[in-house]
Amino acid sequence: QVQLVESGGGLVQAGGSLRLSCAASGSIFSINAMGWYRQAPGKQRELVARITSGGSTNYVDSVKGRFTISRDNAKNTVYLQMNSLKPEDTAVYYCNADISSHNGLRRNYWGQGTQVTVSS
Repeated sequence: QVQLVESGGGLVQAGGSLRLSCAASGSIFSINAMGWYRQAPGKQRELVARITSGGSTNYVDSVKGRFTISRDNAKNTVYLQMNSLKPEDTAVYYCNADISSHNGLRRNYWGQGTQVTVSS
């Protein structure tokens, strides 16, 4: 009923930049929060950044000062601007959204994941 479509992943050298985007579509009444998670090889999934309905943001310590999460409410889209990328940022990045549908259902949705690879 709700789909998240991600784009923007790829291969970049250390110190480079990428911008991820995630667009939500479907039976959406409101979006309570959107965020980005990542899972590196052999590691557990971690929250990278999140933006709430009130515009508050938070970041995992390892990306503070380098990554910026933003949103376009009119497009139901969240972005993750990633600067000064490091090899340890290499992971599959997943978009997540806490969405209330028109039928009153509130749940989390996940994007398909996009690979970010940072070479040294």
